[in-house]
Amino acid sequence: MFLPTTKNEIKDLGWDRLDVILVTGDSYIDSPFIGVAVIGKVLLKAGFHVGIIAQPDVDSDQDIRRLGEPKLFWGVTGGCVDSMVANWTATGKKRQKDDYTPGGINNRRPDRATIVYANLIRKYFKNTAPLVLGGIEASLRRVAHYDFWSNKIRRSILFDAKSDFLLFGMAESAVVELAHCLKQGTDPCHIRGLCYKSGNIPEGCLELPGYSDCAKDKDVFTKMFHKFYRNNDPITALPLAQKQDTRYLVQNPPAFCLSGKELDAVHDLNYERELHPFYRKAGDVRALETIRFSIATHRGCYGECNYCAIAVHQGRQVSWRSNVSILAEARLMASHPVFKGIIADVGGPTANMYGIECTRKNTKGSCTDKRCLFPKICAKLNINHAMQLSLLKDIRKISGIRKVVIASGIRHDMILADQVSGTRYLKEVVMHHVSGQMKLAPEHCQPHVLQKMGKPGVETVLKFKEMFDQQTKKEGLNQFLTYYLIAAHPGCTEKDMAALKSFASQKLGILPEQVQVFTPAPSTYSTLMYWTGKDPFTGEPCFVEKTVHGKERQKNVITGRGSPKRNIKGKQNPNKKGKKWKECH
Repeated sequence: MFLPTTKNEIKDLGWDRLDVILVTGDSYIDSPFIGVAVIGKVLLKAGFHVGIIAQPDVDSDQDIRRLGEPKLFWGVTGGCVDSMVANWTATGKKRQKDDYTPGGINNRRPDRATIVYANLIRKYFKNTAPLVLGGIEASLRRVAHYDFWSNKIRRSILFDAKSDFLLFGMAESAVVELAHCLKQGTDPCHIRGLCYKSGNIPEGCLELPGYSDCAKDKDVFTKMFHKFYRNNDPITALPLAQKQDTRYLVQNPPAFCLSGKELDAVHDLNYERELHPFYRKAGDVRALETIRFSIATHRGCYGECNYCAIAVHQGRQVSWRSNVSILAEARLMASHPVFKGIIADVGGPTANMYGIECTRKNTKGSCTDKRCLFPKICAKLNINHAMQLSLLKDIRKISGIRKVVIASGIRHDMILADQVSGTRYLKEVVMHHVSGQMKLAPEHCQPHVLQKMGKPGVETVLKFKEMFDQQTKKEGLNQFLTYYLIAAHPGCTEKDMAALKSFASQKLGILPEQVQVFTPAPSTYSTLMYWTGKDPFTGEPCFVEKTVHGKERQKNVITGRGSPKRNIKGKQNPNKKGKKWKECH
């Protein structure tokens, strides 16, 4: 069933009033890939009455009042993407398209959506139920953070949104526990994965440098970020406290990773895999094309690329669903009336981490002094793709499924490191799981830039390409590799981009037309480098391209396009129509 979005739907369900109202910056797609839908369905299963208001009009009370007032709390999220990333490119251009908005026009999600929606609720509901922030925008902005769009350090979004609580991470267990506490009238401030405000520092908290000190001193901000990042593992993390004004933000340790059985339960809920009819009349939502017939097999990522926020939001520990649960979902897809035989993706943040994890994390947590894959793969990781191989083979056997694609990113270095199943895995992928092209993410070729990114050297890319090309040729298939490349990452100069262009043409055999310009999203090490101009691990100065013109020039070096025209004030010519690029988040 869909969660209700109108009072008529609430009446049809026989409910008198909602316990929880969720407000989101995305349109309401009922899918396990949409965070607000998952949270709603988890609360529903726990016995709470939940409704959704998607992309409310912020200039009137028409939408925000539509479902009345909740008994327990309002849940507010900017959506599946940080609203500033969703609305603006790294070179300051307003995005015209939005994959999560009906009709595809970017005209429904406000900048800083989480704050705007919280203010909207406060405007029309005085002394209302608690406001609880969640989703990736809140999760990555939960402590003092660098905000690229205002080019300054901002305090916790919990304070800027004048809200009561913030749930960070994936939050399925935390949100149910919070709902029970609020229903019973008990104090929720012990809940893992919860942030709250306090007039003092609770006992046992590690105090982070305060917001004002971080805003004044970049070295202090760096020290703060190290402490914050290192306390993101549920096994080892301490509760954190950070002064924001006269009060403190208190962050409890992260919620424990869901077990395989618990993850199964989340994905086994009854999702419609459709856009809610109330919003469908406004047009199609492009995101649905990708996620409707895709399967998430696991969550978390220990790749820890410095420009990626997954380690902070989902965690460094990978947990995965059972074969039984995944196959049941695949059979359900195969019976869907509009299914055409192709599963668009089977994977997660990194597809080939399914079933592969270091056993020490379950008891001792993630290592604080080293990473699993960088600068080299840890010998204790015990990489073996056999479990995913077996899963993919079982999915292919299901009646009605003629193609299973791996569209999620893969770590090619992990395949090369797998001495047991790596070659067999690559062969199976080439034969059965590539839809014309397969994407890799080398991002760059220069060693000092890759070091800043936390990425492996080009040797692994070239070796994988050789094996992929050989296997593809052997099978007589017409398919090829494409590559994600980043311009203007901290440490990267125009000279480095010229070297990347040469590498791409001579070694990869491509002339890239699309290059992602680095976006300094909150709570990543690459963003820390962007703000401070230093390598946070060595303290050494790091070149950072901060001008729009310089970023465009770096991109144009490799794409072969000319530099953007300039007007007399040094800004890009507003009449110059340039192609919109999708930056990474």
